[in-house]
This record gives sequence, structure tokens and C-alpha cells, in this order.
Amino acid sequence: MMERVRPGRSTARARGADTAPPEFAGEPLGGGAAAGPARAAKRVARGLTIQAVYAALDVCCVLATGVVAYLARFGEQYTLQAQVRFFKTQTAHEYAGFFVLYAGLLVLCCVSQNLYQTPRERSTLDETLMVMKAVALATALLALFIFVSGNKQISRLVICWAALLNTPALSGWRAAKREWILRRAKAGTGLLRVLVVGTGRLGRAVARWLEENRHFGYEVCGFLDSRRTDDPRVLGTFQDVRSVSLANFVDELFITLPIDREVVKYMVKEARGIRLNLKVIPDLYDGLGWHCPLYMLGGFPVMELHEQPIPVLGRAIKRMIDFVVALCGLLICAPLLAILAGLIRLDSRGPAFYVAERVGRKGKKFRCCKLRTMVADADEIKEKLRSINQRRGPFFKLELDPRVTRLGRWLRKLSIDEIPQLYNVLMGDMSLVGPRPHPVDDFERYDVEDLRRLDVKPGLTGLWQVTARSDPSFETNMALDLEYIETWSLWLDLKVLLKTVPAVLRAEGN
Repeated sequence: MMERVRPGRSTARARGADTAPPEFAGEPLGGGAAAGPARAAKRVARGLTIQAVYAALDVCCVLATGVVAYLARFGEQYTLQAQVRFFKTQTAHEYAGFFVLYAGLLVLCCVSQNLYQTPRERSTLDETLMVMKAVALATALLALFIFVSGNKQISRLVICWAALLNTPALSGWRAAKREWILRRAKAGTGLLRVLVVGTGRLGRAVARWLEENRHFGYEVCGFLDSRRTDDPRVLGTFQDVRSVSLANFVDELFITLPIDREVVKYMVKEARGIRLNLKVIPDLYDGLGWHCPLYMLGGFPVMELHEQPIPVLGRAIKRMIDFVVALCGLLICAPLLAILAGLIRLDSRGPAFYVAERVGRKGKKFRCCKLRTMVADADEIKEKLRSINQRRGPFFKLELDPRVTRLGRWLRKLSIDEIPQLYNVLMGDMSLVGPRPHPVDDFERYDVEDLRRLDVKPGLTGLWQVTARSDPSFETNMALDLEYIETWSLWLDLKVLLKTVPAVLRAEGN
């Protein structure tokens, strides 16, 4: 029975993709032990042959673009007969040697970019960008070699022309090859037959996705379930995996969790016995794991269900913008701050600046600086006023706060009192845009869920300030802070900053 099935499976795999998936590791538990290594060796040899053909195509493209680049630079200076004679000269041989070197460098760079395989999930745009990286690196290495060798005969303009021509040439034939492969897959040629183990929500979702994306090269022939059902697509139970797989010429098993671990071990044993590729789809936790990255940490596969709100590159760009804007803002506003500091001292007793602890990213405390807008002992009076707090939750706010001075009320209206916080932005404790920093006593009244707003740096302005500043609900404040964190982008920061300007001019502060 197995000998009758094997040729069909081999043919299907040979038609499927550029390189077939590797054989399941380990010695087989069933019959046909001699056939396994031989087939694996043939598959590896075929994969290497295809990759060698792809590399040869790249070499031909590089040499052809080299000739075109040379003719584009010098061709108009010679007649056709003179051009033919030129290819026999010493200079032509030097150019040929350099372009052979260029071709070798480009092949190595393409290998480093994994460009001699065709993963079906890779888009044409992604592949073109990878080709551009390989061409840029190979060209830079060639230019460095020419410079170090001191060669004066090779035109730098010819090298530049060749680099410009190589990108469309190398990405063009790859795009054509990819389109041909995908058309064959969509037409049903060379598809790998798949048996899905498990008919739960995840199993059905996987099967539906494979059927809707046939260009990935899979055809779902049915399911296995823990018990027999009337569903015609359920071809048997878990114990029937061997007979069902052989009868339906199955190439791969997809196990969808959750399934009892003993069943998984049994499936692995049976897959080895009849030499089936076996893949396990991890539990996606009711959709939380959909599209989440999976990577190796040591020898352990890790699924990242949630990552930091702002990526590292985004944080670096955001920090750079914060630093430049804060530095320029402080330099421009320095004369205004000096004048206001004098007016504050004349208006009421106490220092011109109010410095107090605030809670920043990850609960880190920092000294926040503002122009003083309240009486000197405002913090002591605050606890006495908590009974008439107009904000629900830990956030304290009064519409007509008796602690605010006459000048302070005007400064708050225009939000001028917050200009000194540019110093906190400059020092990295705050950002231009983010959740407002709360005092320590308010922070100590947070619920556990409220701590999520501390995933990012606090900001001078934020989504709440420009959309719902007059809303007394702390829940609204929290919801907008979390919306900002979860949907962050540089474009969102820019929109908040642009909306802050009219909000300040409308004197909405209090």
C-alpha cells in the first residue's frame, strides 16, 4: 500500500515549490526505511540545483547589465565595428574581470538575503527591497575594491549605471518567476494535500484560510476529530490517521491545539511511520495570538501576544524630536519665562517655579517643573479639598480651585504655566505628547488597570487634552490615554500637537 502511494506523494511535492520542506527529523518507526534517506537526498539535490540556476540567472543579468552600462557610457564614441574590436582589448578584459567579481559579490549578497528561495508569504515588494539591499551592498564592496586597488581605468559612472540596472533586472525575473509559481498554485497544480487534525474553532479557521489562499500551495482534503460525526469533511478519528492519510494521498498533517498531548505524541509516531510532514498550529487564545510573531528564545518557541506600546525605532525618533523641539522652545521662551517669574513673585508670596514629584514611565518618579499658579502651601490645602473633588477616580481637579492665584488663573487659561516642563522633556522624563503626569498622591490611588497609562512617558499635551479636557470622568481620561498608547504613531503625535495650538488659543485651561 505504501509503495503505491509514495510516487503520488513525491510527484505532488516535486510540483509544489522551489524547495520542499525538510523531512521530519529522526529515524522512521515504520517500513520503507531505505526509501526515506534516498528521497531526502534527491530533494536536497533538487533544491540546490534550482538555487544554482537562480544564481546563474543573476550572474547573466549582472554581466548583461555590465555590457549595457558600458555602452551607455562609451557606446556613442565608437562605431559598431569599433565596439566589436574593443571587446578584444586589454581594457575590455579588465572591465570583464571586474564585472565577474561584481557578479560573485552580488550572488553572495543575495545568499545573505535568502533570495534564492521563494517563500510564498514573501511579497514582491519585500523581495524587491531585499534585492535593492543586496545590490547596494555588492556595489559598495566593488567600489571599495576599486578604490583600494588604485585602478584608474574603470569608470565609476559605469559601475553606477550597472547598479541602477541590476535592481530592476534581478527583481524583474524574480517577480515573473513568482507570478508563474502563484498562477500554477491557484490553478491547482502541485498543491500539497493537507489533513487538519481537530475540528475546533482554530482548526476550521486554519482550513478556511488555506482554502482562501491557495497560492500558498495547500489543498485541504479533510479533518480528523476525536469522534465520528455526520460532517462529510471529517474523514475519521485520531486513531484513523494512518489509513486516512494513505487513502487520501495526504502530504502534511496540521495539528491544531488544544489537543491532548498523548494524541500529539501518537500523531508524531504515525507521521514518522508513513513519512508525513507534520506541523503544529499553537493555541491562538481566542484570536489574541493571530498575526503575533513567533521566535526562538534559546531552544524554546515563544509567541509574543503583546509587545511594548511604542517600538524601539519609534521611541528613538520620538525622543529625537522631543529633544530638538524642547531645546528650541526653551531658548525662544527664556525671556518670557524671566518676565513671568518676576510677575509671579510680585503677585503672591512664594517661589516663581513650582517643583514637585510626578510619576512617569514604569512608575519612575521625577521632579516636574511648572510656573507657580497657586498659593505657596497649596499641597497642604489639597487634602482638605478632596471631599469636593470634581473628578471621579484618583485624579484631583476643581473648576474654581481656591488655591489658584489671580495671575495663576490667567496662566492656566493659556497653559503658559506648563512651558517650564520643556526642561523635563529635554531631560527625558517627559515627552511632548503623552498622558498627563499625575502627582504621587493621585498615583497611590490608582487601580491596577490604571497603571497601564504608565507604559509610556507622560506628555505636555495628549489626546485627552485636545478632545475631552472638560470631561470630569477619570474613565474618559484613562480610555483616551490607552487609545493613544495602543494606536501610537508619529502621525498621531503630530495631529495632537496641531490640535493643541487652537486649544491653547481658545484658553480652555483651568
